[in-house]
Amino acid sequence: QVQLVESGGGLVQAGGSLRLSCTTSGRTFSRYAIGWFRQAPGKEREFVAGVSRSGGSTYYADSVTGRFTIYRDNAKNTVSLQMNSLKPEDTAVYYCTAVNSLRIPVSASEYAYWGQGTQVTVSS
Repeated sequence: QVQLVESGGGLVQAGGSLRLSCTTSGRTFSRYAIGWFRQAPGKEREFVAGVSRSGGSTYYADSVTGRFTIYRDNAKNTVSLQMNSLKPEDTAVYYCTAVNSLRIPVSASEYAYWGQGTQVTVSS
């Protein structure tokens, strides 16, 4: 069982930055690919970014490429999502998720473990 805890959400003006963090306990963190998804009111949950087990590979949704950066520190069991140049359309609940996989899945159904989510609100 992997328990994920997100932090770092909040309210920010358009053009601002936030950094989300996802932490977990346990000694097997490096076995899991980690993804960030988001869900806005009335919309489906969508893939935002993912990082491979080692941190050597990353993948981003087109909508955040060039603005968001995902990285991990396996020694600290932490994955971070640095979000710059935020837009009102980035407003959503952001979820950290994990799967024991060599790939970085982009489908929510492929992930096994989910955090509770953290709210990000970008005002115009």
